[in-house]
Amino acid sequence: MHKLMGIVILLFALNCKSAENQAKMKQENIILIGKGNLYGSGAEGVEKQNLVITTTEEWKDLLNKINAANKVSDSFSETDIDFSEYTVIAVFDEIKNSGGHSLNLAIQETKEKILVEVLRKGPNGIATSVMTQPYYIVKIPKPSLPIVFE
Repeated sequence: MHKLMGIVILLFALNCKSAENQAKMKQENIILIGKGNLYGSGAEGVEKQNLVITTTEEWKDLLNKINAANKVSDSFSETDIDFSEYTVIAVFDEIKNSGGHSLNLAIQETKEKILVEVLRKGPNGIATSVMTQPYYIVKIPKPSLPIVFE
């Protein structure tokens, strides 16, 4: 009986370690394209939204929008995306009346979905008086599961 219980505990521990390793591997596959703030005071016409971009046309449309007031994409790690291999996740917050706001994404894969948690951070203390719109853009390997935002 003790041997059986030991085997069950060992298998459980190995399974947990395997799931932990899978989560780490997934995080390594998330490639940051760009993050920061749009400073066009809304001239870009980008609303608060969560986007899943799967085509070159959608990507080019987004780049044209965010570059309307300032050449934001110049700071991106890349702008040529192979959509046969990757999907882009882009999150834009609402326009803020001060600086110091930012976004971050926590992305996890479950058996049923890719879960994207949007983490918002506000300024601590006195913030600059400037119109900003936080954004966060990553690419991930083309998923076979649906992408869900939380």
